[in-house]
Amino acid sequence: MRHRKIFTLFAVRLIGSLFLSSRSLADETSTNSSTSNDAEALAKETQNPVANLISVPFQNNFNFNLGPNRVTQYNLNIQPVVPFHLNDNWNLITRTIMPIISQPSPGGGVPSAAGLGDINPTLFLSPANGSKKFIWGIGPTFTLPTATEPALGNQKWDLGPAAVALTMQGNWVIGALVNQQWSVAGWGNHNISTFLCQPFINYNLPHGWYLATGPIITSNWEATKGNRWTVPAGGGFGKVQFIGKLPVNFSFQAFYNAVTPKFGSDWQMRFQIQFLFPK
Repeated sequence: MRHRKIFTLFAVRLIGSLFLSSRSLADETSTNSSTSNDAEALAKETQNPVANLISVPFQNNFNFNLGPNRVTQYNLNIQPVVPFHLNDNWNLITRTIMPIISQPSPGGGVPSAAGLGDINPTLFLSPANGSKKFIWGIGPTFTLPTATEPALGNQKWDLGPAAVALTMQGNWVIGALVNQQWSVAGWGNHNISTFLCQPFINYNLPHGWYLATGPIITSNWEATKGNRWTVPAGGGFGKVQFIGKLPVNFSFQAFYNAVTPKFGSDWQMRFQIQFLFPK
């Protein structure tokens, strides 16, 4: 009888322990699944330049074999993106690029330089309740002559139009961002007329992983023919990872400059850490 009671007590405790363990495992699985789904959703949002999402990217750019001296230029772009909800129909997305540059002397007569470059704010007016099959934004872009060294900027005030359009369907996020700027004032020796186009293609995978290509194509219309365009080709990958409760987007891309000015960089590498603050 005593052994039966001990066995019964042991069985009750074992069943209770298994029940609690299975419940804990189910909760953990549910939490992991929820986190994975959140990461996948956030990965798509980070690929939308006009998403209603506060983010602070730190984009590390390495431009190799620049100038006659074939030096490596390092450019850290701090790019806070802050959206403002204007009304039920419209959002205003502010995107500011603050470059911090370290550049050895690329050639004779050009000294080494390090410091802040020209700051570039852009404002996008975008529909608040648009379809994910077609998302767009349009507005002005500016370049401010904030460079701390002449070699790091153009000493000109520039402005012009900017636009972005994209589609988000299934695992794909595909679109392009374009702008054109002209100098309107300043003390630099040359007028500025520059064009930028950044097409982007992203394929999203489970658990916040994704494949990406986002080459930045530029043209300097004031340069001599044959020295105007920079056209990179390449791509990479990324992942949204939760560090505690903070989502962080890590990405890496590398590009070969298929078209480049005579003394332009022949290839580039981009590593980005982007802190996300969902509303």
